[in-house]
Amino acid sequence: MDVDFPGLGTLVNVGTIVVGSLLGMAVGHRLPQRTHAVVTDILGLVTLLVAALSAMAVTDAAFEAATGSGAPVLIVLGSLLIGGIAGSLLRVEARLEGLAGVIQGWLARRSGGTRTGRRPVLIDATETGQDHAARERFIEGWLTASLLFCVGPLAILGSLSDGLGRGIDQLLLKSVLDGFAALAFASSFGVGVLLSAVSVGVVQGLVTLAGVLLGSILPDAHIAALTATGGLMLVGIGLRLLNIKQIPVGDLLPALIVAPLLTHLVIALR
Repeated sequence: MDVDFPGLGTLVNVGTIVVGSLLGMAVGHRLPQRTHAVVTDILGLVTLLVAALSAMAVTDAAFEAATGSGAPVLIVLGSLLIGGIAGSLLRVEARLEGLAGVIQGWLARRSGGTRTGRRPVLIDATETGQDHAARERFIEGWLTASLLFCVGPLAILGSLSDGLGRGIDQLLLKSVLDGFAALAFASSFGVGVLLSAVSVGVVQGLVTLAGVLLGSILPDAHIAALTATGGLMLVGIGLRLLNIKQIPVGDLLPALIVAPLLTHLVIALR
């Protein structure tokens, strides 16, 4: 499918996420708590499946050929270690929680003021526990959906192909998948999933712009390193959804930058 301007694929993708999120939010509050729990468990299992498929990029032939046998696993390990240490020292997850909390609080006040027609009032101490739970739910939905939608070969390759003028077929496929996933996530996590549309717009927009400016596709080895590293981060998200282990995935986000850089370094040193 040919288009006249780059970025159309990302716009379609953002649109399907918004529609799916709004539909999920519309029906989510009508479902009993036990149904929400089942949906969350299913999402956790599906996230682990997507994570496994992404992590298999560590066995990519181009990755091994460019870096050497055995190096891909060490690159992913090094990326997570370096990125995780940096993220922990920079308190990335705590800062994301603070930002998400501010946004969630603002949306809650706006929503409350609109429904009642009154100026929003300050929340007293007895509501602190509910506020904390709502904030955690918002953050979990935003972070989970953003990672799931932004990390993967379709997000990277589709956006690059869009920027290079090679069509948006990959992003159209991703848009359909993301729309249904957003509906399921938003029925459990609410407005945080809707905010992930902004994350998708920013990340895929930047990758599309890189394709326009560079005029060449990112090497397969670098894409495989990014995909495999992101896959292991999705494992952490899946474990969180299943309440097995609360891994600070936010602190691991710098690893997505480290992975292609470390891959390039290893290739240069060979």
